Amino acid sequence: MNTLRLLPLLAGSLVAGAAAAQDAQTITVYTSQPQDQMAGVVEAFNRDHPEITVEIFRSGTTELMAKLAAEFAAGQSPADVMLIADAVAMTQLKNEDRLLAYEDAPVAGIPEAVIDPDMTFFGTKLITTGIIYNTNMVEQAPASWADLARPEVAGSLIMPSPLYSGAAVIHVGTMTQQPEFGWEYYETLADGGAVAGQGNGTVVEAVARGEKAYGIIIEYMALNAKAKGSPVDFVFPEEGVSVITQPVAIMKDSDAVEAAKVFVDWQLSQTAQEQSVAQGYFPILEGVAPPEGYPDPASLKILPADLATMLSEDRANKEAFAEIYGG
Repeated sequence: MNTLRLLPLLAGSLVAGAAAAQDAQTITVYTSQPQDQMAGVVEAFNRDHPEITVEIFRSGTTELMAKLAAEFAAGQSPADVMLIADAVAMTQLKNEDRLLAYEDAPVAGIPEAVIDPDMTFFGTKLITTGIIYNTNMVEQAPASWADLARPEVAGSLIMPSPLYSGAAVIHVGTMTQQPEFGWEYYETLADGGAVAGQGNGTVVEAVARGEKAYGIIIEYMALNAKAKGSPVDFVFPEEGVSVITQPVAIMKDSDAVEAAKVFVDWQLSQTAQEQSVAQGYFPILEGVAPPEGYPDPASLKILPADLATMLSEDRANKEAFAEIYGG
């Protein structure tokens, strides 16, 4: 019954065709979570719910939003569920009246701060952005964001682009809201030689292979690579970290709402939270322990961020980033 399908971005028309034939027990999930992890998510979900077939379309959040916009313009989308990194993008979908209000969602034990007040989307994880470095190339690990601006560091630094990654949208938006950083910080990094890749995957690969000594990245990718033997380590910068919550939501025009609700319910369950921990994520459900070696989530210093302002400035932020780093 597990019919996970990992489809390339250019196969959108094939997805739409498949969706036309799907019944109420098949849902299509648009997600930015890595493909191998989503295979594990679907396998675990189907152990509890073998009656529901989950089809996956995976890409970066920014590209997923562009795909959705094209589908909306054409009149329909096969997407039933969104599971993306970026609460700003999810808020945009909510403001466009694309999300279903799920007022009875099982949110007990989930922090109120990660639940949309109108019950249209719900955080499923706590994902922070910090610094990865190659332990074969770096003798003195950086301790702060300010350390990355040193010329000897910036010259071997790679970061994900908000033109591709939802996590990078949040991180860049958060950093530019901090008085001590702003766009001057990104200009300084670029002047020192820092470059932008696509998503966080390009960052961990570049640092693990020794192409770059330092990277800006979400923590679980770096710590998972370290656990698998890559010569990398991760730093939670002393000024604080930006945070995303990988929200999940049901599309308002879904033709499989009940099955989509089962998927959302499972995402918020202890079983799913423990499965996320096994994949290296901080849990978001009260009482679930973080992965081994991770700090207590309560000990993290979180940089403040105004998501409403971030949404209103989203296009301008991406244009500013592209002007500095290309895109």
